Amino acid sequence: MENERNIKEIVKEKYGEIALNNNKTASCCSSGSCCGSSESVMYENYDGLNGYNPEADLGLGCGLPTKFAKIKKGDTVVDLGSGAGNDCFVARAEVGDSGKVIGVDFTPEMIQTAKENVKRRGFINVEFIHGDIDNIPLEANLADVIVSNCVLNLVPNKKAVFNEIYRVLKPNGHFSISDIVLMGELPEKIKNAVEMYSGCVSGAIKKDEYLEYIKEAGFKGIVIQKETAIIIPDNELKNYLDESEIKIYRKNPEIIKSITVYAEK
Repeated sequence: MENERNIKEIVKEKYGEIALNNNKTASCCSSGSCCGSSESVMYENYDGLNGYNPEADLGLGCGLPTKFAKIKKGDTVVDLGSGAGNDCFVARAEVGDSGKVIGVDFTPEMIQTAKENVKRRGFINVEFIHGDIDNIPLEANLADVIVSNCVLNLVPNKKAVFNEIYRVLKPNGHFSISDIVLMGELPEKIKNAVEMYSGCVSGAIKKDEYLEYIKEAGFKGIVIQKETAIIIPDNELKNYLDESEIKIYRKNPEIIKSITVYAEK
């Protein structure tokens, strides 16, 4: 439990810094930090999606869950780990004026940034709430759709998150979540690196374990909507591994993957 609290504080501090600086280069999900490349190795382009607002996009995602989420007019959508509001604004374009979008984030600076973004847009059906996603501060059977983008990998108790998602969804509701999973064991030096945890990598779990948590929570109709290998550049791996360790690591070039998974309550 103490370790969980420590991890949460590390993540909160890191993402608070990103929000305050509007810094797209501070996270491994984005360019320039623990992934080292001039372009993100995880980020997917939102251009062309209705409702997309570049100033609310901090480059912290690893997929396009709102694109795959089957959102309908009038839906209530909850975004877990909503950041500056990027996916919420895309969802708002889908639900229309008759629907509602709620973003939940545990970083106060992100909530403040998101609230400023929504105020500038004058939306009255988008709100942002401070809270942990392993104990979502929302009533049961509220949401038609839940989305999340590259966030569950940052939470130590992923099983609790899926149980909470099940609780908050309406009967026959569904989720679409983009996240990072593993197809093997990461080297211990990467697992133990704080930068790799706050940067979405070392907090990830094996794909089979991830999907099992979804099944155990009671979900049905589980589908992988998209799956992409994430390649960490050698110049970044050199911060954690020596040359011989990098060669061993490269024997499984698809050890880290971004997936977008869909399931129904």
